[in-house]
Amino acid sequence: MTQGKIKRTLIGKVVSDKRAKTITVLVERRVKHPLYDKIVVKSSKYHAHDENGEYKVGDIVEITESRPLSKTKNWVATRLVQKAAEV
Repeated sequence: MTQGKIKRTLIGKVVSDKRAKTITVLVERRVKHPLYDKIVVKSSKYHAHDENGEYKVGDIVEITESRPLSKTKNWVATRLVQKAAEV
């Protein structure tokens, strides 16, 4: 019986949806500075696969790790956590 690896999931904000079938997701995390003991916000951007183009800028989405889909893309958008506020 083969055991599948547990895939990592992250939650972040969509900052770009210009590319075809791809969104850019900004994930922020809070860490304590080792010397100054201050909470610092660090961020990373991930390219995620969005097959139907359903996610727009400002949406909060969950992304899951997957096999490499392109040179920079190895995450897949799995669900919408919160819709962007209408302006």
